[in-house]
Amino acid sequence: MQKRKIIVAGAGLGGLAAACCLMKAGHDVEIYEQAPQLGEIGAGIQVSANSQHVLRYLGLGPYIDEVGVRPGAYVFRLHDTGEIIQRFSLAEEHEKINGAPYTQLHRADFHEILAAKARELKPDVVHLNKKATHYVERDDGVELHFTDGTFARADLLVGSDGLKSVVRNQMHGDSHPVYTGDAAWRLLIPTDRLPPGMLEEVMSVFMGPGGHVVCYYLRGGSVLNFVGLVEKEEASEESWTMKFPWEKLKEDFVGWHPIIQTIIDTCDRDACYRWSLFQREPLMDWSTKRVTLLGDACHPTLPYLAQGAAMAVEDGAVLTRALAMSDDLAEGLQIYQRNRIDRTAKIVRQSSANRTLFHLNTEAEIRAAFSKRDEGADRNKWLYSYNPLTVELV
Repeated sequence: MQKRKIIVAGAGLGGLAAACCLMKAGHDVEIYEQAPQLGEIGAGIQVSANSQHVLRYLGLGPYIDEVGVRPGAYVFRLHDTGEIIQRFSLAEEHEKINGAPYTQLHRADFHEILAAKARELKPDVVHLNKKATHYVERDDGVELHFTDGTFARADLLVGSDGLKSVVRNQMHGDSHPVYTGDAAWRLLIPTDRLPPGMLEEVMSVFMGPGGHVVCYYLRGGSVLNFVGLVEKEEASEESWTMKFPWEKLKEDFVGWHPIIQTIIDTCDRDACYRWSLFQREPLMDWSTKRVTLLGDACHPTLPYLAQGAAMAVEDGAVLTRALAMSDDLAEGLQIYQRNRIDRTAKIVRQSSANRTLFHLNTEAEIRAAFSKRDEGADRNKWLYSYNPLTVELV
């Protein structure tokens, strides 16, 4: 395999995971990040077997286990009475079937674990305060240019710079996001503020007319993660750091179960975040001869299947394998995207379909929909059984 000089644009979860895979394979990697310091926002994230395979390959399994929580079950409940409509085993069954665990983490913890691994492999791999403006692709290399007037040069540029990707926009133009009509509230509540035993250590989904709430534990059960999705006519900024008044949060969940009311009443009223959700069509072409895309830059997804970060981690592993299959860089990039586009597009569309399921308007519709559903492990077998390290590449 030819060892290459590779620029990774963006030090998010996907960029760091890809960089770790590429460095482990022997490539010389530099990561350029626009932020002045590394870090992630305060929210939960779910890591399923398909991405856990890669994390274990990188030696990160023990660190993930140390800070994560393995939910005992997936529990669907009515929004007002709390009646359980469906329940199936999650973490234990998930690992038994798919060969790796299902773990829920704080995004900041996950990001820190990946960043530490990247720096273990190459101490000076991350360059901060480097906001990209454009790239210049030549026959003998590619340059990534920054707002400070400098540029970096390499054999390959990997655009993992997220929803508002500079690399994608240059390659394909604006992605023209369309507002879904949904907004997502996110809260983190220390569990010592909540009544003991209020919620099991499971993933709880409360479904109601025009919205749903997902609750699960982080950091060994010391923090409860709350994500509440509601339908809103007006779109606000697409940002995870937008704060809204607590009173609006309270208003959006009038009539919901007492557990939901307790969480809302207990939360930090100055830390109520809400962002609007926008739909983007997944790209069907990710690469030029020396530039490719990864993660949200090419397949941004709605949060209804909890696979955004998992797809990005998969991308990094498959990209690394694809580059090893050909000394011709352009051919390697075609192998990468050929083996990723259909799967990621299917995940994006399945996630959008789940939005409809979670936002049914009546109790009767909810009961009817869930009476037709298979057990979760079987329903998503195609998703979780995928191993990016061993799947056949064509």
